[in-house]
Amino acid sequence: MPTFRKTILFTDTDGRARFKEEDLALDEGTPQSALSALLPSGGYQLRESPVGFRSQFHVTLTPQWVVILSGQMEIGLQDGSSRVFGPGEHFYSADVLPADAQFDASVHGHWSRQVGDQPLRTLFVRD
Repeated sequence: MPTFRKTILFTDTDGRARFKEEDLALDEGTPQSALSALLPSGGYQLRESPVGFRSQFHVTLTPQWVVILSGQMEIGLQDGSSRVFGPGEHFYSADVLPADAQFDASVHGHWSRQVGDQPLRTLFVRD
């Protein structure tokens, strides 16, 4: 059975953002068009970030899929690691603030930035 690799940005038990991978079954449809089960969504937004854009550390307020439409997006974590996502790539952003925690920019969240010489265009699909 085919699967879809879901890259997830999540808040670990220590409050820090991390990446992990999870496979979603594509067990519906046909062999020529394998589909996942229908997943819920709460709307979508489109965003364009100019060349040179970089955010501060922040958490995700509402879990959402992030799909890179054009340009490149780098996501940096508190541990100094980062990943770059290009056109057609995606991740599921769910690094929300732990319950009863006050945001601490030295512990929580991630930063994002535009990479290269093209503006970054993204699609956000909320859960």
